[in-house]
Amino acid sequence: MAGLDWPTDYLRAHVPHLAIVSLLALYPSIYHLLANSLGLYEAEILLPGVETMTAVLYFGLFAMSFDFISGYTGYLSFGHAAFYGTGAYTVILVANGAVPLLGPGTPFVVSLLVAGLLAVLLALVVGLVSFRLSGVYFAMITLGFAQVLYVFIRGWDYVARNPRDGPSVGPTHSEGFQLGVPGVDQLNVAIGVLTGDEVTMLGHTLGGTAVSYYAIGAVVLLCYFAMQRIIHSPFGRVMIAIRENEERAVAIGYDTYRYKLAAFAVSGFFAAIAGGLFAGFRRSASPENSFYFLTTGDALLASIIGGFGTLAGPLFGRLFDETVREFLSKSGQGGGLLPYLRAGLGEETLSTPVVGNTSLGTLIDTLLNGHASLYIGIVFVLFVLYVPDGLLGTVRQRVGGKLAHVSAVRFGDGSTANATTDDATGEEE
Repeated sequence: MAGLDWPTDYLRAHVPHLAIVSLLALYPSIYHLLANSLGLYEAEILLPGVETMTAVLYFGLFAMSFDFISGYTGYLSFGHAAFYGTGAYTVILVANGAVPLLGPGTPFVVSLLVAGLLAVLLALVVGLVSFRLSGVYFAMITLGFAQVLYVFIRGWDYVARNPRDGPSVGPTHSEGFQLGVPGVDQLNVAIGVLTGDEVTMLGHTLGGTAVSYYAIGAVVLLCYFAMQRIIHSPFGRVMIAIRENEERAVAIGYDTYRYKLAAFAVSGFFAAIAGGLFAGFRRSASPENSFYFLTTGDALLASIIGGFGTLAGPLFGRLFDETVREFLSKSGQGGGLLPYLRAGLGEETLSTPVVGNTSLGTLIDTLLNGHASLYIGIVFVLFVLYVPDGLLGTVRQRVGGKLAHVSAVRFGDGSTANATTDDATGEEE
């Protein structure tokens, strides 16, 4: 009867996954309850809006794809934005009928897959040259490839009338991109900030942003599990062996060059999917928010904050980053700290002198107005110094191991943990 217990054993070993997915699934309802139904303005200040959470999901997928290659092989891909931009531009160009053999009516999911395959080809081309180097030289040559592509796209008239501003979805595609199973209308929903579908379930109506959040979240979840499965496979073990000691991996007979190239292609595929989701939700893209090297920098920041080599960590790192940015913004989606202080302190308090003739209101404006990036930089430095393993890595240390392993031990008899995590190579969260 032991074989019949595998569903229970699996659930015991994946309690952290289920808890996190459940919390994310309930987030729009929790936010609506606290911010709207109960009228807690503090909730709007402290919690990111649903639109921001949607951006966290698709960019979190990009950061996870960056961690897939950089965190598990040890090769920092500073040019990873090239794959993100490829995905974004491909989706928009297909929608505008600018890609040969693919008309404007091509299903969005097909466009995503095409974008992923193009990114795989690009990754193979870049990797064939780049993986002949290692360390900082690999990082710099991938950055060089990405910058060449960035400059080329920025001046290519074919992609947009003004290529510096980037392409946007044309008027012939006025409806939102349909995300779901192609050919089955009941299993498709339109995504987009203004073009998302409204869905009524159990007497509760979900707005377009919430529907987009769930649809994009489902794709991100599938991509995460796909990457996780690869990491837990024999292929993933070789990736980690390369990270730990590549010379030893070569000595025991592995062709590490091919393994690195394949891992690079896989990471490029998922980075393009993330870029396609971004373009599908925003309905536009530009060289600066897709191909530019600072896009990779944001993924690097999310990976360091969340934890390198954890796969899920970069998603939490991006969530932390966006929450802090929105909290410190002068007009965040949830209001921001500055408007909250202005409204809460009152005019009389704000006009009180605190330093010479400088009023409290002027001092608050000076410290907070437009300086969110400064404080994010300070937080980043503090993380590097005092939380070098990132959020998820630090949590693992505190609980005494991988969360899945610990939960399996606490909720089972211990044998389940060994059976389900022996092949996890230390990367189950």
